[in-house]
Amino acid sequence: MKRIFLASAALLITACGQTETPQSVAPEGDVVEIATPAVVAHDFFDGAWSDDEAEPILDKTMRLHLDFDDARLSAGEKAAARELLAAGERLHSLYLDQVHPQARAAEAALKAAPDHKALSDLFWTMKGPIATTLDNQRKAFLNVADEAPARNVYPTGVDRATMDAFLAAHPEKRDEILHLRSVVKAATPENIKSALATLDARPSLDVLHPGLRAKISAADGYFALPYSVAWADDIFFIYDRLNAAAAFARFLRLRARDFLADDYDGGDAAWVTGEFTGNLNAQIGSYETYDDALYGVKSFFSLSLLQRDKEKSDELAAAIGDIQAIEDALPYEAKKKVRSNIPVGVYNVVADFGQSRGTNTATILPNEGHLSRQYGRTILIRSNILMNPEIYEEAAKSFNAATLDVHHGDLALEGGFYRTLWHEVGHYLGPDQTSAGGDIDAALQDTADLIEEMKSDLVSLFAAQRLHDAGYYTDEQLRAIYAGGILRVLQKNQPRREQPYQTMQLIQWNWFVDKGLLRFDDGRLAIDYARYPEAVSTLLKEVIDLQYRGDRDATDAFVTTWTSWDESLHGAVGARMKAAEGSRYRLVTYEALQ
Repeated sequence: MKRIFLASAALLITACGQTETPQSVAPEGDVVEIATPAVVAHDFFDGAWSDDEAEPILDKTMRLHLDFDDARLSAGEKAAARELLAAGERLHSLYLDQVHPQARAAEAALKAAPDHKALSDLFWTMKGPIATTLDNQRKAFLNVADEAPARNVYPTGVDRATMDAFLAAHPEKRDEILHLRSVVKAATPENIKSALATLDARPSLDVLHPGLRAKISAADGYFALPYSVAWADDIFFIYDRLNAAAAFARFLRLRARDFLADDYDGGDAAWVTGEFTGNLNAQIGSYETYDDALYGVKSFFSLSLLQRDKEKSDELAAAIGDIQAIEDALPYEAKKKVRSNIPVGVYNVVADFGQSRGTNTATILPNEGHLSRQYGRTILIRSNILMNPEIYEEAAKSFNAATLDVHHGDLALEGGFYRTLWHEVGHYLGPDQTSAGGDIDAALQDTADLIEEMKSDLVSLFAAQRLHDAGYYTDEQLRAIYAGGILRVLQKNQPRREQPYQTMQLIQWNWFVDKGLLRFDDGRLAIDYARYPEAVSTLLKEVIDLQYRGDRDATDAFVTTWTSWDESLHGAVGARMKAAEGSRYRLVTYEALQ
């Protein structure tokens, strides 16, 4: 299927270092283009990387093209797909604006300059103007401001100490400032005037956010704007596209309303509990907080259009087994009741946008505790990514380079599939509140994501042994899952503390060495599989305890203790993996967007 609709964006290239972008508004219900602020032009290519500077990264970039066969879709599903792809284009642009204040304008500059092919490929691969280099540094490859922890969801230039001091002086504003779906603004007259003008032009936002007008008018220091108000023109465009696609799935009408209200209760309830019998599904909204390097609480936009594989979905749902039995076996006392018939589906990615663009293998949503407790969660397995032979071949190169020869037959594509599936199930298990009854994410803040991801990794490995003992896995399958767990933790470079996945993987690596599961052996690793259950269960107990205690300082101290890096040991293994790699980055294109 070729793309029939491509959302266009009229963008004026903004000046370097601009801190605020006034947003124009249009009468409610109108479809409008992205606002074009009147600012001075800026040359994004002045001092940008040359082709020679970009080449080392692009040479290590795997290029994947995802096919899309629309022959199985009904006429209604084809029409809905066009609307969702259009919504995805705008959501991707919104995501760019969230991660960097100049990213949207930089993208427009690249589109207007087709000769800069290398820079355009870098921008697509990195989802913005900041690259992760081969030595794991973050550097701007266009003439833009350096990346800041605040990204573009807090005021430009603000740091953690400044915001902590403000929240300490104004504790009554903490919830709104740290809200999952709000942008923090400096309370300047211009910002206040612009926000109030948006509410004047969009009366439905005034209704859906009671009390917001009064808070904006009385703002002093900083104030929070719901995403729907901060990016009103974009959100109403997406609202219209989702309503137009709702004939394919009625939950999209609720999701469209969610975008205006900045809470996802209605849409997520319908999405998780509904029975989808068609060929398409879609993950839509702002859920994950990985990009927020200041507090780790702001969610970033994404959209994934997915084509369902019914046969594989039915087979996988039947194979999951008794989730409650795994929950009951976890090493903590405050057990909970879980739904064993958690919805799980196998899909092929049609197109990804925003935070989800790339090669994400699986998702479990929603993340908000009150929603998962009330409605459960849904798992989306991305089969054409997870089972991609090129991606697996690259993974096998890393595993074989890092481990002794005796282990080179341990890894298997099937093992990675089941390890990933139970990682997602793992997000559903374990404590969903602190001992004080609070939200774990709010309590642990910038350590919450890495601890949650580590818990899910460990639950997957913990469950594997029990599923093997119950006859679900053969000895060979268990060995492959265990080998996948080792591959998961290995790092080519020392992680940056702001990288939740890489940080939690290094913690596991060091714990496994400490418990004798792994042993350094002349630049490679020996694996003692007999020590696997103890190493996993002891770390899992520690991680669950940190979540249940909800003590950010204690959790941060734990992370610091277990993220040591010895260049002669970790670095030697990483060097072997680098020498063996064919690629490290992935540039994904989609037939549906051609």
